[in-house]
Amino acid sequence: MQNKKDFGFGTQIRKSPFFNSTVKWGATGFSVYNHMYIPRDFGSPEQNFWNLINKAILCDVAVERQVEITGPDAYKFIQLLTPRDLSKLNVGQCKYVLIINNEGGILNDPVLLRLAENHFWLSLGDSDILLWAQGVAVNSGLNVKITEPDVSPLQLQGPNSGKIMQKLFGEDIKNLKYYWLRELELDGIPLVVSRTGWSSELGYELFLRDGSKGNLLWEKIMEAGKDFGLKPGHTSSIRRIEGAMLSYHADADINTNPFEVGLDRLVNLDTDINFVGKDALKKIKANGINRKQIGLIIDCDPLEGPNTIFWKIKKNNKDIGKVTSAVYSPRLKKNIALAMIAIEESQIGNLIDVEINGIDIKGKIVEKPFYDPKKKITSAKL
Repeated sequence: MQNKKDFGFGTQIRKSPFFNSTVKWGATGFSVYNHMYIPRDFGSPEQNFWNLINKAILCDVAVERQVEITGPDAYKFIQLLTPRDLSKLNVGQCKYVLIINNEGGILNDPVLLRLAENHFWLSLGDSDILLWAQGVAVNSGLNVKITEPDVSPLQLQGPNSGKIMQKLFGEDIKNLKYYWLRELELDGIPLVVSRTGWSSELGYELFLRDGSKGNLLWEKIMEAGKDFGLKPGHTSSIRRIEGAMLSYHADADINTNPFEVGLDRLVNLDTDINFVGKDALKKIKANGINRKQIGLIIDCDPLEGPNTIFWKIKKNNKDIGKVTSAVYSPRLKKNIALAMIAIEESQIGNLIDVEINGIDIKGKIVEKPFYDPKKKITSAKL
């Protein structure tokens, strides 16, 4: 992460359509995600967390690039890319899916949006799925077109997000169900709006379809939210770890399979659906996994921000795994973490040691997610 005063902006790393507005509204630090700058600092991360769970925040997540798949065989192709059964995916619906390689490793965990019978977007985490999809298409024998469209999402998240959306779009937006989308306009600004988001809170994503209108859209949303406590913000590590949401490159990567992170529900092996990596996943399931993602409470003073390296986990001085994401939750008043650990040591209640800065700290394996395990907040009826 760097302060904006230290940046030398070139053409290799892109700025989002909302960049100028985020700087105007107080962004002071950025990192790089999908070859783009993403604002990561609007002041205190703890205050950002409270803003999210008490009122609402607006986040520039244009870095969640879209891979657009169209053409006569688009549905067949999208099913080839993911092990999740899409046979019941309706037009206007979204699904959380996995993209895996031929060895069963996770390449990305995007949200899939179905805009029409043969029109799909993959809303990406941090990896180059555009290139992967184009490569798979070459040898697929399917008639598809795969591009990156002029689409840039914002996340409006928090308990007041529904009220702000009603002010922007009218009462009928209340009928938009969890993981569904609509194509809308806001004062001539073309959008796709979905009830999704990377926060574990009630929220929406507004996919801007005209990059020239980015700052205009940002200002309209902030104006609509001023009576509802809306603040500019960034995706909250605290809240997403509370919700045990994966962060690609941290909690999963190309060497992680779906079973290790408890995403068996996104893998359908008992149908005649063919997809990349099916044989590998069948073999992995038959042989069983050697490690497993777990939730962890770390017993020490409040951590100062999220971890920036993987911390070793030990039992009886033997390395048995690593902490992948850790943070102090001011709501739970605990240090919470996601970790990958040897399967034989993964039982709930097991006590382990976490090595932080050369010091062994006691930890305890617990159930995850740490808060709202049944997702009542995100899926609540408005």
